[in-house]
Amino acid sequence: MKIGSILENRKIEKRIAITPEIAKKYISLGFNVQLSKDYGTHLGIMDEEYKKIGVNFSSEDKEILNSNVIVQLGLLSDDKSSLLKEDQTLIGVLNPYDNKEKLDVLKNKKIKLFSLELLPRITRAQSMDILSSQANLAGYKAVIESFAYFEKAIPMMMTAAGTIPAAKILVVGAGVAGLQAIATAKRMGGIVFATDVRMASKEQVESLGGKFLTVEGAENLETEGGYAKEASDDFKKKQEELLSETLKKIDIVICTALIPGKKAPIIIKENMINNMQAGSVIYDLAAIQGGNTAFTKADEIIEKNGVKIMGESNILNKLPVSASSLYAKNMFNFIENLFDKENKRLNINLEDEIIEKTLIK
Repeated sequence: MKIGSILENRKIEKRIAITPEIAKKYISLGFNVQLSKDYGTHLGIMDEEYKKIGVNFSSEDKEILNSNVIVQLGLLSDDKSSLLKEDQTLIGVLNPYDNKEKLDVLKNKKIKLFSLELLPRITRAQSMDILSSQANLAGYKAVIESFAYFEKAIPMMMTAAGTIPAAKILVVGAGVAGLQAIATAKRMGGIVFATDVRMASKEQVESLGGKFLTVEGAENLETEGGYAKEASDDFKKKQEELLSETLKKIDIVICTALIPGKKAPIIIKENMINNMQAGSVIYDLAAIQGGNTAFTKADEIIEKNGVKIMGESNILNKLPVSASSLYAKNMFNFIENLFDKENKRLNINLEDEIIEKTLIK
């Protein structure tokens, strides 16, 4: 069987789906690996590094897209998708909520589609969980980025000339990205607060040294899969009152609140930002889905009353080597679960919850 991956549009995506370490594992499973010429050169991975372990290269996308299995970061562009044929398998983060029509076209061509953000939150799927591995890095990098724009020291510093107080950081949303943001901010000497609609997060926040801001009624806002539900109007009002007071003394805010398949909830309103201290910074990881603040614009820095508000379409483009390494491992673990080693073919066993949940039907 052939497995292939072509270059992403590097203007929007620098990550790759197959690293040399993982290519070697595919070959040991029995796959013939095919990649685009200069596949990883932008990450410092030369083609020779792949070739010496048996990877084949082509400058023709059409040839690579003739593989039995194609692995990517996102959905292929329309002109590339048109090259796919019946019985091929495409695996990536296909975003079925926004790409329904395009995916329907591919399904009608009898192409098997697996979208890894649909993985069930079960123990056996943890090694394949691309949302967690990538969010972990995003949470870390959001803190580093926000600190770079904050014009004061983060930890408390006691000097003969006087004491500089520690920066106060609020993390909105204590999922994987939020928890890593808390841990990173704490390690760098900040005083960290966090809020989330799921009361289950309280213990995790406190174990990392953060102070959890409790909003009454939060215990009811978690799905069976462990994701946050959309909050009721009553809850939003209580959360708004708590945040309004808290934000008056906060220096840096990291926003991470997302609801799968929906526009990001606006949590930090205009009046809250107006009451924040000049010089404060908000980094919004939800920017790509509209943002958690009233002013967020992806890939722009907006300044309101001295408060900088920022967020990027793809923050992982700033950590592409680490992000690619984790993504490629997640992808391999998924394919290994899908692969029938005895018969050297994919086995789409719909009784396997991992396969059943990720297959786009």
